[in-house]
Amino acid sequence: MLTVRYDRLGVQPGDRLMDMGAGGGRHAFEAMRRGAVVIAVDADSGEVKNAAGMMQAMVSEDRATRASGGRGAATVGNALSLPFADGTFDRIIAAEVLEHIPDDRGAIAELARVLRPGGTIAVTVPRWLPELVTWAISDDYHMVPGGHVRIYRRSVLTRRLEAAGLSPYGGHHAHALHSPYWWLKAAVGVDNAEHPLVRAYHRMLVWDITAHTPVTRLPEKVLNPVLGKSTVIYLRKPA
Repeated sequence: MLTVRYDRLGVQPGDRLMDMGAGGGRHAFEAMRRGAVVIAVDADSGEVKNAAGMMQAMVSEDRATRASGGRGAATVGNALSLPFADGTFDRIIAAEVLEHIPDDRGAIAELARVLRPGGTIAVTVPRWLPELVTWAISDDYHMVPGGHVRIYRRSVLTRRLEAAGLSPYGGHHAHALHSPYWWLKAAVGVDNAEHPLVRAYHRMLVWDITAHTPVTRLPEKVLNPVLGKSTVIYLRKPA
């Protein structure tokens, strides 16, 4: 399930790309398939180990990655002190990570520092209204170690990114079908994965991701401007 549009970000073969807060590596893997030289960064050593193993397998076994020349590595890193020199990366993806970081301004400053002049970055966070509804339904959704520490309005996030010297040039919303899923989970208990309604909805989402069928793709496209769970902003660091 990808939140970022790679063509909008401008990813090209050979680009140096960092996926900050990579988690399982979904955005990093797609960038490799498009020929980028990827560094996946996450604070969770277990996630980093799994992502690194998948990247190694992709280089040797994934046809698209081999054809494009994509490469990748993963490392444990702190968003407030990234282990890279100024201007290291042509592209950066920071998907669903800033809402977890108390010092988001510090993390944004680091992202801007390691992006080269003229480079582009995609930042995604949970959208204000769907997130507000979920918080209102359940405190357990966000009051957990490592959970969400804030709800962003798009205007506030944009101002913080601009204050770091980044210039927005586009954006959109994504994953409208996921908003009701999280409302449902919050209502029945965020840890109650075995609830029949939660299991049924989850099966539908998995089917949507794997089948890419118009039955779900079209309604989500129509609903994204209203119910999209994620806000995506694309920015450029002035040359």
